[in-house]
Amino acid sequence: MPLKDLLIALVVIIAWGVNFVVIKVGLDGLPPMLLGALRFLLVAFPAILLVKRPKLPWRWLFAYGATISLGQFAFLFQAMYSGMPPGLASLILQSQAFFTLGFAALFLGERLGLASVMGLLVAASGLALIGSEDGGHVPMVALLLTLCAGAMWGMGNIITRRFGSVDLVALVIWGGLIPPLPFLALSWWLEGPERIGHALVNISWHSVLALAYLAFVATMLGYSLWSKLLSRHPAGKVAPFSLLVPVIGLSSSAWLLDERLTAVQGWGALLVMLGLLVNVFGPKLGQRLRAVSA
Repeated sequence: MPLKDLLIALVVIIAWGVNFVVIKVGLDGLPPMLLGALRFLLVAFPAILLVKRPKLPWRWLFAYGATISLGQFAFLFQAMYSGMPPGLASLILQSQAFFTLGFAALFLGERLGLASVMGLLVAASGLALIGSEDGGHVPMVALLLTLCAGAMWGMGNIITRRFGSVDLVALVIWGGLIPPLPFLALSWWLEGPERIGHALVNISWHSVLALAYLAFVATMLGYSLWSKLLSRHPAGKVAPFSLLVPVIGLSSSAWLLDERLTAVQGWGALLVMLGLLVNVFGPKLGQRLRAVSA
């Protein structure tokens, strides 16, 4: 991969990794469901006036928006509001890789390889470590909500496979039309009209900047650059860069928010990362070993 494209990949990974710190900042001033509604309003408008709708039936756009956009971020924002630290959130959300494998086996009949099963078991042991620690460092409800966010992302990946070749940027923008109204309904129900009004009237510049980052940097710029990389290189070369997102997430949380992992959380995080590495690189390593021994 040329140096220019490596730098583009680095920009995307940093943007997506720091995204979790920015979510935390946004949640300090806005309740989670309202934050989600405003984020996707900014993603969709006015961009849909400038970008053509992807050549997909509306039912598939709805399915994409309901899973990857609404489902993933409703659970993630609520998880972080409920006490999930940003750095750990960036790591545990990568469980989407294993949910994707499970849903592919369940709905598409794909077989799980040995490396995938081993990676899943290693990552699951890491999650068990993180969730079993005494002292309430990570509330169990926050951990479960983050896993639900990963599951929605995984389901969205399965739906996206049905699309074939599609403009990723257009998909994100037009898929952004789906979440705002459900997010507003959830906000009205869970957070109440008084809290919504108070948050909007007293919105701080921190919250405004957080919303701008989430909509324009993490979403539109991030996916635009990622789409450019995918158009130039095989997905197998681009996708592994996403493993650096939790590294940036953990590092930026430690630097900007002074988030510190306990010893148990640290070991759990290492096991989750090891499981992800086994899942991504294990099949290729197995193929090379079989080729050498043949």
